[in-house]
Amino acid sequence: MSPDRSTPVALETVRDSDLWDVLPDAEAIVAIAVAAAFAEAELVARADAELAVTLADDARVQALNGEWRAKDKPTNVLTFPSVDPDETADAPMLGDVILAFETVEREAREEGRTLSDHLAHLVVHGVLHIFGYDHEDDDEAEAMEAIETRALARIGVVDPYANDIAPAA
Repeated sequence: MSPDRSTPVALETVRDSDLWDVLPDAEAIVAIAVAAAFAEAELVARADAELAVTLADDARVQALNGEWRAKDKPTNVLTFPSVDPDETADAPMLGDVILAFETVEREAREEGRTLSDHLAHLVVHGVLHIFGYDHEDDDEAEAMEAIETRALARIGVVDPYANDIAPAA
């Protein structure tokens, strides 16, 4: 996986769980995936805009999922946009993307993907959510998946939907 350009925003990646230590280059993967999402979706943000990505564990994500979405279970990725999608171009803070290690690792294993590729996919997915992309209906899902697939292809990650794998939550 190689970057196609530098990260277009100020990116803060936080390792909130030691479980991510099995992926020493996680921060680099996050940065590459963020850049790919911005490039492929032609996302616009201030040069000094901030985006936070937290590499957490299932317990942290489950607590957040319960508090903010009334779902008492972990999920692979949560996104918390700081502004409405039509305000992202001028926002100083774009939002937070939070990933749950155990869920991400299990899904990667079950889908026959590397942890780094699945992490890249979910980061792209989360960034698109920050900018208002969604998959609530078939048309939205199809459009979002197409952008994800092209963004991942930019960085050498195979199409995560090629084998009818369920979309990320």
